[in-house]
Amino acid sequence: MLKQIAPDLWHMERGFSAAGLPVSSRMTVVRFRDGRLWLHSPVRFDEAVAGQLRSLGTVAFIVAPNRAHHLFARHAQRMFPQAALYGAPGLAAKRPDLAGMIELKDTVEPEWQQDLDQVCIRGMPFVNEVVWFHKASATLIMTDVLQCWCGELDWRTALYARLTGVRGHLDVPRTVRLVTRDRMLAAGSARVILQWPFTRVITAHNSVVEQDAHAAVARAFRRFKA
Repeated sequence: MLKQIAPDLWHMERGFSAAGLPVSSRMTVVRFRDGRLWLHSPVRFDEAVAGQLRSLGTVAFIVAPNRAHHLFARHAQRMFPQAALYGAPGLAAKRPDLAGMIELKDTVEPEWQQDLDQVCIRGMPFVNEVVWFHKASATLIMTDVLQCWCGELDWRTALYARLTGVRGHLDVPRTVRLVTRDRMLAAGSARVILQWPFTRVITAHNSVVEQDAHAAVARAFRRFKA
């Protein structure tokens, strides 16, 4: 079920297997001032969770935030067919079955500009991750570009986290660094993100960072310096 992080902000984790590794992914839910709900990186959820969402507001937006986090977008569409689907740049070519998907941009969408700010992290076309700042809760909403794997993990998952450099602390995983084609462009996007006054970071994989979050992100983004 959904767990509340802050006023008008919830999340839900769901385990699954990726390339043989037992991992988890996080869906983040934001309720806008007008009562509409925004679903970021949907995971698979059942009717009980759908009912919980309906009790919180009207699901109006479903967001696939990068070129990897799209597996359950169609599932979310089936559960909430009235919601608009938004996807990262380039995702429509990868998932032509996601009919009607609106491509996200650097400029914030008019539909949520009162509640969120956004930027696309450039320089890594295989990821094309779009990042958000939830103004009311001072929360940075990330997906894969920043990760922090903490707590008890299956030994295979713990090993993967150590090898990619994200076991126990927030960082840009080595896998993401390897697919970064233009560090200057990525650094420019990072500077925009660091201008936001966030005090919390939600990542899709494992952790919500609340302690010294802004400083932790600044340290991680040094990876993009030439």
